[in-house]
Amino acid sequence: MKKTFLALAFIFCTVSAFSQTAHRVVIQLSTNDTLAWKGVIGNIKHLREELGNETEVEVVAHSNGIEFLTTAKTTQAAEIESLSKAGVKFVGCENTMKMRKMTKDQLLPVAGTVSSGVAEVVKKEEAGWSYLKAGF
Repeated sequence: MKKTFLALAFIFCTVSAFSQTAHRVVIQLSTNDTLAWKGVIGNIKHLREELGNETEVEVVAHSNGIEFLTTAKTTQAAEIESLSKAGVKFVGCENTMKMRKMTKDQLLPVAGTVSSGVAEVVKKEEAGWSYLKAGF
């Protein structure tokens, strides 16, 4: 009886864990191609439509992709703000910002930062996040 109970408890916990597992996707963006930026926005929307709004998404912008998050250069400010309000995280690389002598106030207000964009992508992958590369 005790073994049956433990087996059922294990099965219940396993099924519960799988049913509650949300998808997690990190998107690496390193291009200043505005068509790629539009593609990132489309990909996020399609991911969440297909996999559910609880799907965690983080866009990591570094190198030329940092422009995606700058107030002066982005063509996607309204979309980024809207998706941010819906839980999508947008972060810029501080290493890139230092190299370009950029400050945080040059980024969109909803954008966060990480010390290293490439390291952030690696950390997310090591933590089990799915990886998408935006652009080329």
